[in-house]
Amino acid sequence: MKRSWRRWALVGALLTVGAWLAWPPEPEPANLVPAAAKPFVWRQDARWEALERRFVEARQVGCAGTAGTISERLAVLEAVLERLAVVSAGPTTPAWDDAELALFEAAPLVAACPERIAELVRLQARFRDLAKLRSRTWDMSSRAARDRLYRVLHGGRTALDQAILQAPGSLPEVLLGEDVASHTPSAVIRGVRLHSGDLLLSRGTAPTSALIARGNDYPGSFSHVALVHVAAADGAVSFVEAHIERGVAIASVESYFADAKWRLVVLRPRSDLPALGRHPLLPHRAASWAVAEAHARHIPYDFAMDTSDAGAMFCSEVAWWAYRSQGVRLWLGPSHISSPGLVRWLGCFGVRHFETLEPSDLEADPQLALVAEWRHPDGLWQDHLDSAVIEVMLEEAEAGAAIPVPRMLLPVARLAKAWSWVLNRLGRVGPVPEGLSATAALRNRELSRIHRQRTSRLSALAEDFTCRQGYRPPYWQLVRLARTTATSR
Repeated sequence: MKRSWRRWALVGALLTVGAWLAWPPEPEPANLVPAAAKPFVWRQDARWEALERRFVEARQVGCAGTAGTISERLAVLEAVLERLAVVSAGPTTPAWDDAELALFEAAPLVAACPERIAELVRLQARFRDLAKLRSRTWDMSSRAARDRLYRVLHGGRTALDQAILQAPGSLPEVLLGEDVASHTPSAVIRGVRLHSGDLLLSRGTAPTSALIARGNDYPGSFSHVALVHVAAADGAVSFVEAHIERGVAIASVESYFADAKWRLVVLRPRSDLPALGRHPLLPHRAASWAVAEAHARHIPYDFAMDTSDAGAMFCSEVAWWAYRSQGVRLWLGPSHISSPGLVRWLGCFGVRHFETLEPSDLEADPQLALVAEWRHPDGLWQDHLDSAVIEVMLEEAEAGAAIPVPRMLLPVARLAKAWSWVLNRLGRVGPVPEGLSATAALRNRELSRIHRQRTSRLSALAEDFTCRQGYRPPYWQLVRLARTTATSR
C-alpha cells in the first residue's frame, strides 16, 4: 500500500507540474489607467517633405552654389537667438517658433555642405542652452512649457542628427556643452571631466531600449539613466544604475562602457541652485547615498514603475531617490504615458504606473545643464532604424495589435523562471529577471525578435533608397519605409 501511495503521489505531482507548465499564458492586463494627458504630435509631414526637397536641390548645386543661402539662414537663426538672449521669453513667445523654423531650414542645406556643420552645431547648442536658461522661470507642469522644451531639445537634436547622418565623420564623437562648475570629486573619462553626482542619459542597443526611449508622450532619444560616483579618497569612478536583469548595481568604468550605447549625454546640477549654495557637495552626497543603498541591500528592478516605493527601483528611480534623499526633486515635469496601445503593451511587462519618470524627460529639467554629448559614430544610424521600427510597431499597438506569446515555448519559459527563482534566492541572476513572469519574458523575446526582423528589412530598404537617391533617407522617410516591413516577406 505504501508503494502504491507513493506511486500515485508521484503521478499526481507530475500531473500538477505538467498542468502548470501547459497552463495558458497570462492574458493582457485589463483595466489599466493611462495618464491623464495627450501625446505630443508634430503633424508637419508637409514641412519635412519640403525640407527634403531643399536638401536635394542643395546637393545638386553643391557647396559653392549654396554658400550664400547657408550664410543667410544661419545669420537669421543667430539674429533670433540674439533676441531670445535679451528678453525674458516665456514658452509661448513667438521667437522660439522663429528660431525653430530657422534651424530646420538651415539644417538640410548644411547637410548638403558638411564643411559648415560646425556652425550649425554651435547655434543648435546655443538654442538649447537658451531654452534651458529661460525655462528656469517656467511652470514645468504646464503643457506649454513641456511642449516648448521638447521642440527645442528633441527637435533641435533631430535636426542636427539628420545633417550628421548625411556626412558621417563630419563631427568629433564628443561635443562639449555648458562648463558647469562643481565642488564634488571628479575624474576625466573619455575626454570629459565627470563629477560625482552627474547623471548620464544613454540610449541602449536592445529593442526594448527603443521602446523605452520612444514609449512616452514625448518620444525621446534616451532609454537609461546612471548616476556617477567619484570616491573622494582615491578618485575611483563608478556608476550606480538599475538593470532589468539584476536590479540596482554598481558598475565600473569598464563594465559601464562595455554595455554598448548609441548615444550618451552628461547632465549636471546647476551650480546656482539654492540647495547647492547651502551644500556644495550635495550631488556627491546623493551619489554616495545610492552607493550605500546598493551595498546595503538587494534592490530588485521596479517593473511597475512605482515611484512611491523605494523597495524596488528602475533606472530613473535610482537618481530620483538619491537626490530626493538630499532634499532635491528631479523631473520637475513628470512623464506621462497616455496612449492606450502603449499602456497595454507596457502593462504586459508589469508596468502599472503611467505617470512616472522617463529617462528622456530628465533632460528637460531646468535644474540640470547638459555638459557633454557622445554620439556613437556608427550607432547613430542604427538608432534611427531602431526608432523608426518601434514607432511603427506602436502605431500598430494603437490599432489593437498584441504582442504574441509563442505557446510552444511556454513550458520551457516556466522552467527557466523556476530555475531563476532558485538562483535569485542565492543572490545570482537567472535567465528570467526577478519580478518578470514567464509569459512576460516570452512577450519580451517575441517583441525583440519582431523588431530585429523588421529592422533588418528596413536596413535593406534604406540601402536601396540610398542607392537610388544618392543620400540616406531622413527619419520621416525611414518611418514610411518601416510601415512596409510589417507585411513584407
